[in-house]
Amino acid sequence: MARAVTAGETSLPPGPRLPKAVQDAAALARLQPFLRRCQRRYGDLFTLRLHGFGDVVAVGEPALVKRTFLASPTTLHSGEGSPLGPILGANSLLVIDRDVHMRQRKLLLPPFHGERMRAYEPLIERITREEIARWPEGDAFPVAPTTMRITLRAILQAVFGARGEVLRELERLLPRFTTLGSALTPVPQLHRDLGRWSPWGRFKRMRAEVDALCDRLIDEARRDPALAERPDVLALLAQATDEDGAPMTNAEIRDQLMTMLAAGHETTAAQLAWAVERLRRQPEALTRLVAEVDAGGRAWRDATIREVQRTRPVIMFTSRLVKEPFELGGHLLPQGTRIVLPAALTHYDARFFPEPARFDPQRFLDRKPDTYTWIPFGGGVRRCIGASFAHMEMDVVLRTILQTWELLPAGPGEPPERLRFRGVAYAPSRGGEARVRRRRRDRAADGAAPTKRAAAAVG
Repeated sequence: MARAVTAGETSLPPGPRLPKAVQDAAALARLQPFLRRCQRRYGDLFTLRLHGFGDVVAVGEPALVKRTFLASPTTLHSGEGSPLGPILGANSLLVIDRDVHMRQRKLLLPPFHGERMRAYEPLIERITREEIARWPEGDAFPVAPTTMRITLRAILQAVFGARGEVLRELERLLPRFTTLGSALTPVPQLHRDLGRWSPWGRFKRMRAEVDALCDRLIDEARRDPALAERPDVLALLAQATDEDGAPMTNAEIRDQLMTMLAAGHETTAAQLAWAVERLRRQPEALTRLVAEVDAGGRAWRDATIREVQRTRPVIMFTSRLVKEPFELGGHLLPQGTRIVLPAALTHYDARFFPEPARFDPQRFLDRKPDTYTWIPFGGGVRRCIGASFAHMEMDVVLRTILQTWELLPAGPGEPPERLRFRGVAYAPSRGGEARVRRRRRDRAADGAAPTKRAAAAVG
């Protein structure tokens, strides 16, 4: 039975009457099927009730998605109330709103576009070649640990400008830090320091260690006589000033570095693992990709990346908080309502993507995705600033893998991997399991490939 809620002139769309605890469990364990069932029953606009979020209005109609994305930042906030605030810091681009957000966004956009971004491609290719050289030939292994190392090192060098001892320390500390932070993000009840052995206590101590290392990088950057010539994002932040000419504080820079780490490390790593998982089950698409790589092209690879992001989005929804009553789909939503825009709905809707369960890169061949049905990076003024960087990074990593290794197709006993929620991103349940064989043209030049004994080093 539908639940219609009214309060004065405001109203909420109908939705399930299940207890909050049941809706919480369904959203956590089976988000996409749960949303699809609600959409079939209640339409493209329905209300959920979730602990920690209150009334949540889910949107599955592109016109309503567009209206939400283009709404005034005075009316709809994105950062306020975000569970990422305690994780990333109060200055994070993901948790600030209105004019402050726009100023910070304009500052951070340049490194992720144009020639400056393309200058990172050789770095990412080198890191990828170093990491995949250890893959074991012929034996099953998860690619996710490799892609996690690739994306972490790429961000530390391209964004943090880390080198030498500080790079090694961050590479040692950040995997544990990001894993714990991801696990704590969806559980704000645990954001209490109950001592050194409590999860939040451990997280705070690790964050203090990361902050100290970031302060070293910031101080070194400010003393660097060649700072203006450096390509890393930290160098740009160290030179930035506000309207009054005041430089960014260390805390502001640290929080933005953490934001770029959170937005571009685990998410891109998971998307790359999904690319391997999907392609091993699509031999025709894989064959075409390899032929294109050998010919020096990239159109099919671009389309494949977008289709992976459609069929396996690692971030299932973006959200907005209603600060002033907001009309949407015939309902005047009251202040405090949380609007969610789920990729889990539009990406799998046959009205927008015929045969949505079918993996078909040709959907995006020679045409860009629609802005309001394909939304793995959100949209509007809050669209992820690292979207172009993430696409470039996936392109370089995938191209380098296909140049070096032959991905062996999944056998009949290898079912598709399930989605596993890691607190922030949805990753393949078995880490994007792969079997590979070195490309013929590489075997003689590179010598014997790693054997089964090397698998431990990969994982």
